[in-house]
Parts: sequence; C-alpha cells; structure tokens
Amino acid sequence: MFGSSPVTVVITSEADTWDIDASSCLGCGQFVDWDRMPDSEQEACVPRDILSKPSKELKKLAREGYWAASRTLRAQVYHQLIQQVPCRLVTPDALVYRDVASRLFGKLSVSSHPLPEFLEACSMPTYCLNLEGVTALKKILICVGNLFPDITYSPILPSLVALLLHYSEDEAQCFENISRLIASNAPHTSYIDQSFLAHQASCMTFGDLANKHCPAAHKLIASTSENVFEVYSEWLSWLFHDLPFSYAIRVFDVYLLEGQKVLYRIALALLKQYRLSVTSAELEGTDIKADLQAFVQNIAEHVTVDKLLERAFGIRLFSRKEIWLLQMANRKALMERGMTMVQSRQSFHLAVDMQNFSSSIVTAQEMRIIWSWIPERFSLFPPLLLFTTSEDGCSLQRFYTCCEGYEPTVLLIKTTEGEVCGAFLSSDWSERKKSGATSGFFGTGECFVFTVRPETERYEWVFIKKPELAKAVPRSRQRSPSPSPTSLLSSSPDGCGTSSNRLTVPTPQRKGRLSPFLAIRHFLLPSKTASMFMAGSRGGIIIGGGGGQALSLDASLLWGRTEHCETFDNPPLCQENFKVQLLEVWGFQNT
Repeated sequence: MFGSSPVTVVITSEADTWDIDASSCLGCGQFVDWDRMPDSEQEACVPRDILSKPSKELKKLAREGYWAASRTLRAQVYHQLIQQVPCRLVTPDALVYRDVASRLFGKLSVSSHPLPEFLEACSMPTYCLNLEGVTALKKILICVGNLFPDITYSPILPSLVALLLHYSEDEAQCFENISRLIASNAPHTSYIDQSFLAHQASCMTFGDLANKHCPAAHKLIASTSENVFEVYSEWLSWLFHDLPFSYAIRVFDVYLLEGQKVLYRIALALLKQYRLSVTSAELEGTDIKADLQAFVQNIAEHVTVDKLLERAFGIRLFSRKEIWLLQMANRKALMERGMTMVQSRQSFHLAVDMQNFSSSIVTAQEMRIIWSWIPERFSLFPPLLLFTTSEDGCSLQRFYTCCEGYEPTVLLIKTTEGEVCGAFLSSDWSERKKSGATSGFFGTGECFVFTVRPETERYEWVFIKKPELAKAVPRSRQRSPSPSPTSLLSSSPDGCGTSSNRLTVPTPQRKGRLSPFLAIRHFLLPSKTASMFMAGSRGGIIIGGGGGQALSLDASLLWGRTEHCETFDNPPLCQENFKVQLLEVWGFQNT
C-alpha cells in the first residue's frame, strides 16, 4: 500500500465484478451508459479560439450553458480549466496513476477491493455511468485514498469523479484532474473539503448565508425542525447527489470556473425555490430534511436549470475573501468545541439541547428561533445566563461587570406592556473602554435587532440586504476612532436622546484576533450613520444609530426608547418610549 490510512473492505456482487485493466484508455464518453442519459449532447461547431477568451467571458458562457452545446467542447474546457488551477508542487498526475493502479490492481479480476475510509457512510452517485465507468470510479477513489492519505472525510468526491469521468479520455486523465482540484492552493478558495472539520465548517457557513439571504426559508425551517444545522448539513448533497445529471453538470460547469462560492449561490437559490413551493401548514409533522431532498430530486417540476442559475447569480453575496474569513472563523469555533482534523463523523454531535433552557422572558421555542438567527460558529454553544435584573438588580455598572469578557451576547427585554424585543451583539462590552472613559460605536455587521412578541422578526445590518451600497476598503485604509456617544445618552432627562451626525464608524478590532465577518474596516460605506452597532457609557447603552436608535436604555436599565435607525432599517421594536419589566443578557458556554 502507498498510504498509511486504514481502509474499508467492500464486497461487491459477482454481477458487479470489476474488469481490472490498469492500462485502459477509453475515449471520451465511453464510460457512459447512453441508454440512461436523459438527453444526448449535440456536437455543435466549436470556435477554435473559445478557450483563449478572457476569464470574465468564459464565466458568462458557462453560466449561460454554452458548454452544453458540445460534449467535445465541455471535455476540452474541463481539462484546460483544471490544468490552470494552481496546486501544490508535488501533485500526482496521469503517469503516477498508471503506475499506482498497475501495482494496486495488477491484472487480476476479483470481486473484493478496499475502498478508502473517507468514503465510509458516503453515498456514491454514478450519474449514468456504465459498468466500466463504475469500476473506473472506484479504482480512482482507491488511488486517491492511497496518494492523499490526509483525506479523512470528503462526501462530494465520488460525485465529482463520476461527473469528470463523463468527459475524460481515460481513468488516468480523470485522476489527474481530480488530483489537481484536491491539491489546489489558490488563495481564499477551496474546491473539495477533505476533513469532517472542513466539511462542517462549510455547512456552518452555508447556514450563516441562508440565515442572511433566505430569511423566509430559514424562519420556516427553524420553526418546523428540531435541528436546523442538520438540515443545512446536506447542502452539498443537494447539488452533487440529489440534483438530476442535467442540472448537476451545469453546476459543475460554473464550479470549475468560480470555485466554492458558486455552490453557495446555487444552494441558496434551491432553498429560496423550496420556500416558494411549500407552506408552514404543509410541513406540520413532516421530515423537512427528507422533504427538501425530494424537492431537489424533482427540481425539474419547479424550475428550469437556466432559471435556477439566473436566480443563483442574482443573489448578492459578499466577496470570496469575506466568505473565506467566515469559514475560517467557523473552523476555529469547531476546534474550540473539540473537533480535530481527524475527527470522524460518527463521534461528534453539534446539536444544542434547549430542553433544560429556562428564561423569565422567552420560551424555549422562542429562544430556539433566536438561536437559529445567530452565526453558526456561536450557536454551536448552549446559552448561558450572564445577567438578569430580577437577580442582579437594575444597575448599568453591574450589567457591564457581568457581561464583560463574553463575546457575543444576546440582550432580551420585556416591557411592562408585555412586548419582547432584543439584540444580538457581536462584540465584548469592554470594547467601549478602548478610547478612555468613553468610546464611540463598536461591533460588526453581524449585530442585529429583533422582536419576539407580539411578532417574531429580525432586522439585520442594512448592507446585508443591500451589499451593493458598500465597496471593499483598500488594505491601506484605516478608520479613525468614533467620537463619544455620551451626548446621545445625556441629551434628554431619561438618558435616551436622539442621534447625532457627529458619530462615525467603529474603530478597528484589537490586533491578534481572527478578523470577524462583516467587520466595518472591510467596507467603504456611503453613510457613517449606517454602521452604528453598539455603544455604552456611564449614561446608558445604545444599539443602532442614524436618524434614531433601534434601542437605547438609561443607566437605571428601567427606561428605554426605540426608533427607526439607519444601521438596521428597523421600525420601532415596541412602544417608542417604554419601561423595562425585565432584562436578561445571555452569553455562550465555552466561548
């Protein structure tokens, strides 16, 4: 054997006996069972200069389905694009495959072959491959397991190999191409997750994006599923297992050109389409995970592949770098939870148990909805009560003492009228001390405000819904510290004054920390008042600013005010001037 990783022995039936021929060089398409293919690709005339076009034009052609016009064209494009992927210096190629396959399989024809352990519990779609194609698929995966012993979990790898086999001249070419995708070292991008840690981080990242870009679908899933994360953990399987071949191959077209970000787009488009096709009443008592899988498998009944891709590319995601930062933050959170690079799927559970949750303001079901809104890397951890006015008293100083050192936190307020609202606050309250006794606004674009009663609704940073309003900040640009918000807190008798146009954006985060997702310094904002997330002083606290404050509380924590603000574009969260009946702050255990 050429690798040290353990293997799983899979016994195949005699009908599935492999024809081991290490020197096989079948022509493109010879691995395909054409009788099972839905539609035959036409051999259209291909311009000779098609592959020399600029990247931007190639992306446009791929999105429009140009490669589908010719099997030969698609095969040539795939091979050339993958050959251009930057990868590690020592990456196995076709010659290595022929040598390793010859040594592993020889000329024997047997019905028992070891498969890599990373395929344990993973499905193996064959996408209309014939028997020789299925044999080639398994042989390639075995060689991958031997030459890439560091791979411990990669559920989409069989699907990608199967799709590539449709457009490969032989096994060796297919192996070389999949090896380059595995060994890619392009900055801020990844083609194939190769550990359970990386896979779970990408699932968490999808959950974060679904939370922000598909709020209606997310709310529906959170209200009908015990474990939202478990539903989102199948997002890659929707694309490279459940989608029909004619859809999956179009996804693969754009994936090779644009990387993993495009997979997020298409999965989000599927989620949006699913929400359009169901109602809450229909999902009562339904296994939503299975229902979503069935929906994707029958996607042709709901939307064409062209329309699906059109909707996917209409979703305005943040940059590849921002998504990469979020994925790295999720990986860090998983490692803090105890997950390792070699963690097996079966020995790790991420669900947060809300059964023992107890609050004087919200029910366990209401808290589960709020928890579903929180970035995935934090919602891994169960809620921890940090401060409550019923036990700690109505003291702002006590509030700061109990909350400092915890990041992030959830603020819950119940008014004397029975209304319930609150905020998710991404930064430690000790940030207010950075510029001395008083400080400006701080926090990140992950902050949001919400209502629970009488209606459940969330209001995010305005640039979540309108990212086109912000531009990336050049690396050399830095923001100056914010002026003090003290005047806002002392401009009226109850300490809840109106906004000042002298307030600017937050200061940069302290050095040495992983840059948080949606940090203000990553954006060039047209309005300084659209980034006022949280502020505190001896006079009280403010959440949201610009034209008003989403929430403001005085030093007694008894009186508050809520207004529309530019940061969250929210309506008043309850009666504009309110009296606090009870206030709680929740943190996250083990953070």
